[in-house]
Amino acid sequence: MSITGNTEPWRAERLRELVAGADVPGLASYLYRHAWQVVNKAEHRALLRPLSRPDLVRLMRALIDVRLDGRHLPWAATELLSQLARRLPDDLSAEDAEALGAFVVLAPHSLPPTALELVARRLQDTSGLPDDVLKWVQLRSGESPRLRQFLAERGSVPLEPVDPWAAQILTELPTLGPAWPRLLAHASTATAARPPAAWLKAARELLAEVDPAQARTVLDRWLTAASVTPQQVPDAGNADVLRGLLWLAELTGPTTDQVRLFGVLVEVMLRRLPGVGPACPKIANAAVGVLGRLDGDAALAQLARLSARLTYKGTRNEVDKALDARAAALGIGRDEIEELAVPDYGLTDVGRHEVTVGGCRVELSAGTSTVAVTWHNDAGRVVKSPPAAVRRDHPQVVADVKALAKDVSGMLAAQSARLDRLFLARRDWSLSVWRERYLDHPLVGVLARRLLWLVDGVVCGWADGALRTVDDTPVSAADDAVVQLWHPIGRPVPEVLAWREWLERHRVVQPFKQAHREVYLLTPAEESTGTYSNRFAGHVLRQHQFHALAAARGWADKLRLMVDDTYPPTVRQLPQWGLRAEYWVEGIGDDYGVDTTDSGTYLRLVTDQVRFYPIDAPGNVAHASGGGYTGGRWGTQRAPVVPMPLSEVPPLVFSEVLRDVDLFVGVASVGNDPTWSDGGPAGRFRDYWSSYSFGELSATAQTRRDLLARLLPRLAVGARASIDGRFLVVRGELRTYKIHLGSGNILMSPNDTYLCIVPDRSATRPGDDRHDAFLPFEGDTVLAVILSKAMLLARDTEITDVTITQQIGIATG
Repeated sequence: MSITGNTEPWRAERLRELVAGADVPGLASYLYRHAWQVVNKAEHRALLRPLSRPDLVRLMRALIDVRLDGRHLPWAATELLSQLARRLPDDLSAEDAEALGAFVVLAPHSLPPTALELVARRLQDTSGLPDDVLKWVQLRSGESPRLRQFLAERGSVPLEPVDPWAAQILTELPTLGPAWPRLLAHASTATAARPPAAWLKAARELLAEVDPAQARTVLDRWLTAASVTPQQVPDAGNADVLRGLLWLAELTGPTTDQVRLFGVLVEVMLRRLPGVGPACPKIANAAVGVLGRLDGDAALAQLARLSARLTYKGTRNEVDKALDARAAALGIGRDEIEELAVPDYGLTDVGRHEVTVGGCRVELSAGTSTVAVTWHNDAGRVVKSPPAAVRRDHPQVVADVKALAKDVSGMLAAQSARLDRLFLARRDWSLSVWRERYLDHPLVGVLARRLLWLVDGVVCGWADGALRTVDDTPVSAADDAVVQLWHPIGRPVPEVLAWREWLERHRVVQPFKQAHREVYLLTPAEESTGTYSNRFAGHVLRQHQFHALAAARGWADKLRLMVDDTYPPTVRQLPQWGLRAEYWVEGIGDDYGVDTTDSGTYLRLVTDQVRFYPIDAPGNVAHASGGGYTGGRWGTQRAPVVPMPLSEVPPLVFSEVLRDVDLFVGVASVGNDPTWSDGGPAGRFRDYWSSYSFGELSATAQTRRDLLARLLPRLAVGARASIDGRFLVVRGELRTYKIHLGSGNILMSPNDTYLCIVPDRSATRPGDDRHDAFLPFEGDTVLAVILSKAMLLARDTEITDVTITQQIGIATG
């Protein structure tokens, strides 16, 4: 059709006349020149609605013919075509479908997905679907479940090789049976949060065409490939395929190894990518959904592990829902389901497992956070690795032992975090239940036997095969005796000190600080302020590190951006106590790109008050760039929310909340960074860095000092070291060094010259043999760094690192 020009000015009346008269050529001419007014004005778009569907298709054909004849079609006309295509009739003729299909090839994004699917189906049913149209259907399949369903019916595989695991699948696919392309195509239609009944029905029918053993093997291989930490966000269409693969694996009766793989996939897909955040939460959520629907202890164990380890709020909520549902089904509380969910992993004794294979023997021994694997050859001698005969004849046993050690290590870390949360959980047990779930449990017992407990009010710990008091008297009690986790708050000082000595005497390493736990009591300043604590105000923290720590400790925190918006404070809900704790923080800096990431997220925060409120009290907000907190949205009026007097906050709650806040400051403060002696950007934080790096000790640092004072005589470095106020003083051959017990930063003689040593924080931890020290608890990484620096500097003549020797040399000169 040829469209003649028309110079008549645009009038709505003329458009009505053309529509009323079904003058398609004249209408097409108008729209060719004036489509932008119809696209941009709703009242003009409405004038086209009376067109019959056949006339609508004729109008689209008229506009398309312009493009197909090689003439330019204005953008507005193309956009109008996209809008008109939403009204295409289902009984589209073959001729019209061919015209629209040809137009798709020239302008592939002009038709909406529903229209594209209609055209593709009509072409397939008549003249056949051209490859160039199919290509665009595949490329746009990520936009529409209907397009993916269409491809699934054809057996086409909508996978993009941009993700390594997807590339692997595409490589393997030609070697598999004809059912596998259809299975993959069906997996691509997994666009809902949970598998619909119709999807499951179709999936079972497709799986029936595949050998069950092969289905499990292939799906396991593909999911294993996908469990490698991604370097980029997975392609959207590929992510749907992966979700579908998880649902297919769920239907195959997954093995224990596959269930473990689902848990791994959750954590992998929540790994944070720079400038992006979690890689793919929807896959993590899908894997959690599968675990929640599976029966058996293996799935429950993974949910329990994830509950203790995850910090991403959305997926953590899905885990909570799954555990709550399981608890409701069993008629027990959430706390109990978490206790019952911990597997024993086949351990034959608390923390121990032994396997005999091929005349050799392997022992697994669990500590607070690691598992030691010891192989014995057929002569009974300890060897460093599995004997050659075992590796050759029993490779699966070797792999199983390695996997078991990894699983137990991961679960120990998760259970340690859960036990640490019990201080605020207000939990107690009968002695018989506690023995089963804690003291004598093959895995939890490893941790429970390193902690202190109250049995009918008597403090006791495990040593030499029995519960004992501080003077090593065995404790006996009835099965209905009440057991609670001991906390030093409110206990007599002599009792606390005596138990610290008991731990050292029995060389018990606690999984976290308990006997040495910091206690935070109200100070005179806090009694004066009444409703808030300024104890940890005025600090400059690295926001992303603070954010991660807060999530790990159960606080809700939002990353603050340099935008015109409001943010709530960092909050910890305490439902067992009916309270909410708030830590007020604000973004600091006004130089975009220097004080922020490329995406505008503040790099640093400045801290303010800690407050407590009833859990159902309205929240507070503050502007992203500061200005103070207030009730309601920024700029709205609302009566201020009245905080609770600190004197009415239970001492245990107050102490534990401030301990968390002390941890945030102690770890995330820029004052800990040895490279910030220049004060950071433009030297703005020089005064803060200096005051924090060498200032008064926090409660955590004071605990560190007290412990070192006791342990120093027993350490290899003890002959050259001493405690002097805020410092561990180390006498080297060349200089004397003062290591601050809070920040770990160093001053050296003469004249307290600053010495910058950047530690390898992954290389050491408390209790590491390289420290030549027994430490009675895990978790204080700053203490590990201080001890490492002390050992290094005590032998300063042996230092070969040029960045250190040059600094010492400058001081000498």
